[in-house]
Amino acid sequence: MIDEPAVIDSCQDLVPGDAVEAFYNSNLVHRGPVTDTAPELGLFWILDTLTGGRRLLDMSELEIVRLPARYRDASPQWPGPHRRP
Repeated sequence: MIDEPAVIDSCQDLVPGDAVEAFYNSNLVHRGPVTDTAPELGLFWILDTLTGGRRLLDMSELEIVRLPARYRDASPQWPGPHRRP
């Protein structure tokens, strides 16, 4: 079980059900569970709990942080954005 947020560098490290946050220029832009991956293209889909829609995300454009396993239920009450020390 993963207990700490982890920065993800590859789609191969994601599986459907992983709870993730996506940042652009250190700003949270997407949050939600992974629904599908296309690791050979560096792409994956999430159900974005911030906007309510399904989103295709590109690993090369965003910083992806996998949240601890306890956040896999796609609850909108997730904690705020991942903060780096």
